[in-house]
Amino acid sequence: MSTARIHPSLRIAAFAALLSPIVATPLLAQCSQADKAALEAFDKSWGDATVSGDRSRMTPFLADGFMTVNVAGTIDKQAAFATAERAAQLNKANPTPAATPDRYVITCTPLTATITHRNTVVDPATKLPAYSRSVHFLEKRGSTWKAVSNAGSALTDAQQLTYLEQDWNDATMRHDADWTERNYASFASDISSRTGGIESKAEAVASARSSKIVYEALDLSDVVARVEGDAAVVTGINHVRGKDEQGKAFDRRTRFTDTFIRRDGRWQVWATQGTVIQ
Repeated sequence: MSTARIHPSLRIAAFAALLSPIVATPLLAQCSQADKAALEAFDKSWGDATVSGDRSRMTPFLADGFMTVNVAGTIDKQAAFATAERAAQLNKANPTPAATPDRYVITCTPLTATITHRNTVVDPATKLPAYSRSVHFLEKRGSTWKAVSNAGSALTDAQQLTYLEQDWNDATMRHDADWTERNYASFASDISSRTGGIESKAEAVASARSSKIVYEALDLSDVVARVEGDAAVVTGINHVRGKDEQGKAFDRRTRFTDTFIRRDGRWQVWATQGTVIQ
């Protein structure tokens, strides 16, 4: 279970960065939390403008040479405007929910930026989510960011499960019992890495609601998802820091095995077990 478990593609990016530390490190160091917040706000405003289909709202976000790459090929700035206009017109006739972006990963230098995020759309009829991921490349033109290129694709099952592990960690931080209620299968089992005890779904929900543990950080690494039909196994390491029920500080790394089953059109936790790494 958990959040900071690193997606394999991020490990590749990290390795590439190590090949040129002298150049890459100073440039990436320019990307402060304020820069990242501003770029996330840019992305969300750009998304709202695109959903509106209004060219005047979209224009400030796109560079003259902007292009979008998708499974249908490559389209330029004018074609992107036309596509957004058609989508907005269709949406007026048959309203559908807009995608909700989250799980931002942002890197930048003084003149360039890359924004990656997940998109979630919930079908209003079935209540089932559909997921995709977007990648945007930006350049600073004068004092203004402009989107230069854009790409996206649907998430594979393995990628969905990796994000689900991150969602799980966030829910644990918040003691979000409702998340456990929604995402555990009815017959789920939860084996504690601390006590070795086993909990049913109902007991896991109650534990999440009553827990007095204060979490300071939950970080995932070495995450590997294997999918076979409607069953999947995710393994990885969760590094958890905080204070227990008695206020005593703890810092432990747990290697976990999480088993998921696809039921009612979505992945649900079937079983979870962890072993503390001494």
